[in-house]
Amino acid sequence: MMDRNILLVDDNRDILKLLRNTLDTLKKSELKIFEAPSGEEAMLESSRHKIDLLITDYLLPGMNGVELMHKVRARNPEVKVILISGMSERKIREQMIGAGALAIFDKPIPLADFLDAVERGLGLVQTIFPPEKIDEKSDTKAEARHVRLSDLLANFRQDFSAQAVFLISERGRVQARAGSMVDSSLEVSIVSALTAIHQASLKVARNNHQENLDSYHVFRNGDSDLVFITVNSMYSLLVAGDGLASDDSILNTVTGVLSLRQEVEKTLRSIGATGELRSISPKTVPLPPREGEVGQPVKKQTDRLAAAKPAPEMEALLTEASKTKPVPSNVDDFWSQAAEQHGKKPANPKVISLEQAREMGLLPDEGEK
Repeated sequence: MMDRNILLVDDNRDILKLLRNTLDTLKKSELKIFEAPSGEEAMLESSRHKIDLLITDYLLPGMNGVELMHKVRARNPEVKVILISGMSERKIREQMIGAGALAIFDKPIPLADFLDAVERGLGLVQTIFPPEKIDEKSDTKAEARHVRLSDLLANFRQDFSAQAVFLISERGRVQARAGSMVDSSLEVSIVSALTAIHQASLKVARNNHQENLDSYHVFRNGDSDLVFITVNSMYSLLVAGDGLASDDSILNTVTGVLSLRQEVEKTLRSIGATGELRSISPKTVPLPPREGEVGQPVKKQTDRLAAAKPAPEMEALLTEASKTKPVPSNVDDFWSQAAEQHGKKPANPKVISLEQAREMGLLPDEGEK
């Protein structure tokens, strides 16, 4: 297999080490990785090797990442570029987006999305559909199933004049696609955010005790209108295009996407890629029925506890306590009793009153002056 050369550019050695270790997890022997701490040294590396993928930080000593990108492309127009930045200034963001990079990542880098962009950029994307045990006779049938899935997305894109249609896994991987979004550098970020929505929808559906995951989300009035709909717990569909969610076309778009989902789900079932929605809500043990409740629905535990009467032993203790403990008739009586009982006691336990001193013989009586 032909070697693929990747050039990592960052003046932070820890970032370079992180990116290299992340790329090593792909376990692709054909990947050759080179490093450079500045744009100038990156230019030297690009002159020594034909670079297939440039991964560079925006803020570098000397030239910035976008300038480096243009210089490398001048020598090698086919190079793919991934930009990394910790900058939030709008002008810089617009400069990076307009440069035509494959993907743009903010720090801290989402490593799963980063690997996905690398695989797409180098053409290393592999489907994670469950493998099928097929023989020579069924080879044609299995191939037809995968072709049908791609055809479904392509036909829908053509019929609805959409820019792109993606089939996305629960892990945020694009499993099948037709077309590209207006700004392909933001595809990874958008897919990553929508994957989080998919996971959140899954939790809501489980807690809502739904048998099937059935939800869709519409985003409009941006660079593109987006319609995101779940297929099952494992896969979802994203459709992007101009005017898909306008007032005049939203109903037609959603109806079409629902039909597409139905056909995609059938194809996924045919290759064993199903996603069952299982409840994760904690189960409560029902209380045994009371007398007269046999055959009747069991009440909720909270209702049973609220209506429960104290045990006989507890009732006896409460009754005894009410007899032995005087209960003031009102607030004034309470404070009068408290003053009578404690008014003669000094605030300091080490100090005694004159009356107590006389009783103890420490002071003469009043008549003995």
